[in-house]
Amino acid sequence: MTPVTLISTEPATGAELWRGEHGDAAAAIGRAKAAFPAWAARPLAERKALLEAFAEEVKKDADAFAELIARETGKPLWEAKTEVAAVAAKVAISVRAHEERTGERIDDAPGGRSALRHKPHGVMAVLGPYNFPAHLPNGHMVPALLAGNVCVFKPSEKTPAVGEYLVKLYHRAGVPEDVVQCVVGAADVGRTLTSDTRVDGVLFTGSSNTGIAIGKALAERPGVICALEMGGNNPLVIWDTDKLAEAATIIVQSAYTTAGQRCTAARRLIVKDSMADALLAELLPLVDRIRVGAPFDDPQPYMGPVIDNDAADGLQRGYEQLVEMGAKVLRPLERPDPALPLLTPAILDVTGLEGVPDRELFGPVLQIVRVPDFGAAIEAANDTAYGLSASLVGGSEEEWQRFWRESRAGIVNRNKPTNGASSAAPFGGTGLSGNHRPGAFYAADYCSYPVASAEGDEIEASIGVGLK
Repeated sequence: MTPVTLISTEPATGAELWRGEHGDAAAAIGRAKAAFPAWAARPLAERKALLEAFAEEVKKDADAFAELIARETGKPLWEAKTEVAAVAAKVAISVRAHEERTGERIDDAPGGRSALRHKPHGVMAVLGPYNFPAHLPNGHMVPALLAGNVCVFKPSEKTPAVGEYLVKLYHRAGVPEDVVQCVVGAADVGRTLTSDTRVDGVLFTGSSNTGIAIGKALAERPGVICALEMGGNNPLVIWDTDKLAEAATIIVQSAYTTAGQRCTAARRLIVKDSMADALLAELLPLVDRIRVGAPFDDPQPYMGPVIDNDAADGLQRGYEQLVEMGAKVLRPLERPDPALPLLTPAILDVTGLEGVPDRELFGPVLQIVRVPDFGAAIEAANDTAYGLSASLVGGSEEEWQRFWRESRAGIVNRNKPTNGASSAAPFGGTGLSGNHRPGAFYAADYCSYPVASAEGDEIEASIGVGLK
């Protein structure tokens, strides 16, 4: 079979960054399967120590790692540095989560004990995204390895260099090479990982379309644990507040951080009609101040490019469709250089339009919906098949309680952006956003399974009734 070459280019420049051949996923699964018993048998303290050593390796290489992330994703260097910090911090958070959520309990019972312990699943396939190519897959891998699983990791085909680098840091820390492996490739590699019967779990972060395909592939294998963290068409509601400058800042943070390439990014700004013009008077000048540029520009930009030209083309088509439907352009989506995926932040007013697609435009495009009352705001917020993140800025305590109670989302914030979720809290959503397997702090829940045991010190048994 002729090897298939994968090439990664820098979004900000178009220059080639990395080149390599598609990996052999089936062979990697075989090696992982063979490595699992010894890794699972290691004392938890040993696995913990190796992962703590990994965190130290990440810290040692923080600058080089951040530079690579910035080059391969296009995100500003300041943001790439925050991602590296999150990778290192994940270990301590996962240790605490493992202790809290997968602990051991031994109780006295007649003639012995009643015990609760947890076991690892086995071989975990980890499928990572491109927007946080180190932090998000690492959020699956650390708790999985800590629990005693082994991992075969396929990074996004758009960020293979970061994926390889991440796994090398594990190996450098002493985690055995067959216990955590990186297999680069495109959709065919992902299909192998989800179809191979030797895989015991699939941990995925990415688009809803891919997540649905994974769910279908595993439909007849209920014993395979499947954790899906997908996208969102997330609402940000602004209501009855005179702190308009602060509200505008939260809008920018929600909609345009990471060039809008966050699954928790605000896609829809829902605002009380009577205050919309005053809010826009604060928001539009702030949006005009956003620096868009390359990762290493000085001064640093707030937004870099989206991941590649295909993504930029798709965003432009989605934006143009809304304009053709009658959306009012408040700030256009512009692309200064057609050869590069650098886009400016866009704002469209879609109030009153019929048939606006319920989709995740994964980039810097914000849609405004004006509503007359709070009931209409909640209805608009919930008018989506997704359910990842929602936020209310302003409003009364009573309105906040109602918003929290009636919002269909796994993350519901008050006076905070829709994004920037804490790794020390559960992270997941409903509908097309996830399958009720929240990650982050709750990743421990899907990385092992509870085993109940009734244990006697002696062999004792009797039948008290029904015998001749």
